[in-house]
Amino acid sequence: MERAADVLVQARRVLVITGAGMSADSGLPTYRGVGGLYDRELTADGISIEEALSGGMFERDPSVSWKYIAEIERACRGALPNDGHRALAAMAPKFERFCVLTQNVDGFHKSAGSRDVIEMHGTIHQLKCTRCHWQATVEDYAGLDTLPPACSDCGGVVRPDVVLFGEMLPQRAVSQYEQALGEGFDLVMVVGTSAVFPYIAAPVQQAAMQRNATLEINPQRTGISDYCDVCLQTGAADTLVALQKALQAAA
Repeated sequence: MERAADVLVQARRVLVITGAGMSADSGLPTYRGVGGLYDRELTADGISIEEALSGGMFERDPSVSWKYIAEIERACRGALPNDGHRALAAMAPKFERFCVLTQNVDGFHKSAGSRDVIEMHGTIHQLKCTRCHWQATVEDYAGLDTLPPACSDCGGVVRPDVVLFGEMLPQRAVSQYEQALGEGFDLVMVVGTSAVFPYIAAPVQQAAMQRNATLEINPQRTGISDYCDVCLQTGAADTLVALQKALQAAA
């Protein structure tokens, strides 16, 4: 922990990459694994959850995708940002740049007060029409009358503004990310993600090659652990709170 705190104190420009483990302390379930929503091989419809939540399925039969989208949203409803999200937001003013790139679609980083956030996979709180330009921000899906919902302007099918399996990442988020990487960071901190996506692993590997600092917070080792200067095999929230306190004490 001391090494991690030293790395953070010495940094000026920080990129924080967060995954599902970041929101675990908010009580959000995963759809796989122990305690997951879908730890069986197939869903009740006889298909994998990845197929049910794929862009192809949404195009063929949006009612199937919406069935599981709504089930996941109900399981997460009422959850709030945890101390880890708030610790990251509190750290940000201490740095020249403190950018949070998240794979999560819960919107917790922004709710906790972080301003420089790239939501690479979108957010479940933003709905959009697949036919026209209608969009809306919602707190939850309790007020949706039908599934799939219909657009109030044109009657088209409405969907959450999130990346489904098999879909491309949104160009706006990718452009934000590429611009941020181009401006450079002297610390890359990865929190609660297995880093299986190339866009997650690449900045860590690049930082290591350029001899910039790298820090990983994850209960298990991952594919990027060997590239990190410091690996804390701990949960996200308590560790980030401790690091925020160390940063405050060093000010």
